[in-house]
Amino acid sequence: MLRIKKQNLFKQLWETCLSDYITAVAWSPDGAQLAASSDAGEVILYTPTTDESTCLQSSQGESVDALAISADGQFLAAGGQAGTVWIWQIDGDSPTLLTTLKHARTWIDRLQWHPSSPELAFSFGRCVRVWHAVEQTVVATLNFEDSSVLDLAWHPQGTELSLGGNQRIKTWQSQAWDKDPEVREVGGASLAIAWSPDGTYLASGNNNRSVLVWEKDNLYPWHMQGLPSKVRQLIWSKPTVKGAPLLALMSGERIIVWTNAANPSKGFIKVLDAHKGIVKAISFRPNTLLLASAAEDGYLYLWQKSGRIVQTLEGASGGFSCLAWSEQGIMLAAGGSGGELFVWTETAKRKRS
Repeated sequence: MLRIKKQNLFKQLWETCLSDYITAVAWSPDGAQLAASSDAGEVILYTPTTDESTCLQSSQGESVDALAISADGQFLAAGGQAGTVWIWQIDGDSPTLLTTLKHARTWIDRLQWHPSSPELAFSFGRCVRVWHAVEQTVVATLNFEDSSVLDLAWHPQGTELSLGGNQRIKTWQSQAWDKDPEVREVGGASLAIAWSPDGTYLASGNNNRSVLVWEKDNLYPWHMQGLPSKVRQLIWSKPTVKGAPLLALMSGERIIVWTNAANPSKGFIKVLDAHKGIVKAISFRPNTLLLASAAEDGYLYLWQKSGRIVQTLEGASGGFSCLAWSEQGIMLAAGGSGGELFVWTETAKRKRS
């Protein structure tokens, strides 16, 4: 039986609405600014605590599907259906469009900033480009060759960049882009990849209802299969008291949490099945084991220790579409399919778990 112990960990701080389905949200590193994009092509930068906003791009009829803010908070990148990557400088008094990178006949839905450098990696078709936002130069162009790139992930130290696609994950060293990548075999299409926060593990969620986890420098993975449906997102927690982080993944209406990833024979799996619609986004609160999940059923659940619902957040009548924690874990943002955008803030300082 599902265990629910209600608490008021978070209260609503702010709410607004865009013209269409919210496709992505992203926080600045200091938690002061929130970027949001929509299926209509809007990109808007908000300051929720003061209710101020700046429209960086109005509706253009083509969706913007990916957003990311650089580690130093200087740059906001967006990409989508138009095959264009836009980069704004947002650390001044007035945000400025710095760069427009066009790639005809491609759909750009994966982009990620380097963990410490103003280098943006983004996919277009079978390739990934690494662009330096300050120097305005191409750092590298990586050809996956086997298929379109379905996901990408920087190693937490920025020393490697991994690309997921059909049958394989390929990992390039950032100090030696011209050398051949390390190849990990998947046996299906790798739809989602994620490095653990300490860089010890690399996980792949696949279209054949399986998950693979590699320990760094070991090409033989730990394998879980027979999931409810294809895996569309993976997220790692901080390390647990036993040393290994938790791995949570979305599969249809369910969330699967894999514990003790370093030693599967001693670990166990939890299935979180409270949602009655497709789960659209999951994320651990930074430096804690509190897991947020948002779904098409219109509920956003907070799971304590990944097994018990401690709070239910609502507001998106047509369902939630995305979510993101601020880096400090103080605020949680979520978007809805009807264009709703919410921010909740913690009610009081408390011990995090």
